[in-house]
Amino acid sequence: MIPVVLTIAGSDSSCGAGIQADLKTFSALGCHGLTVLTCVVAETPGKVRSIQAMRSEIVRDQLEVLLSAYPVLAIKTGMLFSPPIIRAVAEVLAGLQTLPPLVVDPVMVASSGDALLRPEAVAAYRKHLFPLATLITPNLDELGVLTGSLPVSLAGMICSGKQLAAETGATLLLKGGHLKGEAATDILLTTAWEVHEYSAPFIRGVETHGTGCTYSAAIAAGLAKGYPLSKAIGEAKKFVTRALKGGHQWGLVAALDQVQLRRN
Repeated sequence: MIPVVLTIAGSDSSCGAGIQADLKTFSALGCHGLTVLTCVVAETPGKVRSIQAMRSEIVRDQLEVLLSAYPVLAIKTGMLFSPPIIRAVAEVLAGLQTLPPLVVDPVMVASSGDALLRPEAVAAYRKHLFPLATLITPNLDELGVLTGSLPVSLAGMICSGKQLAAETGATLLLKGGHLKGEAATDILLTTAWEVHEYSAPFIRGVETHGTGCTYSAAIAAGLAKGYPLSKAIGEAKKFVTRALKGGHQWGLVAALDQVQLRRN
């Protein structure tokens, strides 16, 4: 049977991130993907024009109908945007008799720097969703928002991660791709205070839009296949590295970005 994985996230019109990236990842890794749409986002790599959030009721309905009809083996969350959506998702998941492994990617800021989360939603994450998570996957910017201090080094990232782990009691994957250096290093910090490192050569000159979505989706796919968490992360790290090496550069996007810059 093909493993079934569910993503709860926003839609990216450029198909490089969000639900579209999740579905591509699930398919590439031999899983069947299901989607709960939280937002429609008009964006390209480098520009978010507008966001239309779904009503929390329709988010809840999508989630309930899918969980009642499919043997979901893992779940990941991406862009949830607002407290009502976060609460709706958490209430449905908390009500399950058995909650599948849950990977929470606390999407807050796009690669372009545009906000993808309402400020008041950070508290909703902490109160409602983090306690349910098998794994939380903050990047440096998100870790900074969650701890109040933006790390600028690997040691600082680990220190901030330990602070967040103490506050949430959750297992964390701290993503260090935004740090400067020859390697892109991520840190798995478990609830037993074990520290595991995942490194790959830093790939320069590529578009990184959607890498966080792809990474968390690949981890969820691994968990759906029955991998232990450490192996799911390791395989996902390899998958993202291969994707970056084989990434495309779209000349049209670059041209449009230049036009936008001239207009501004």
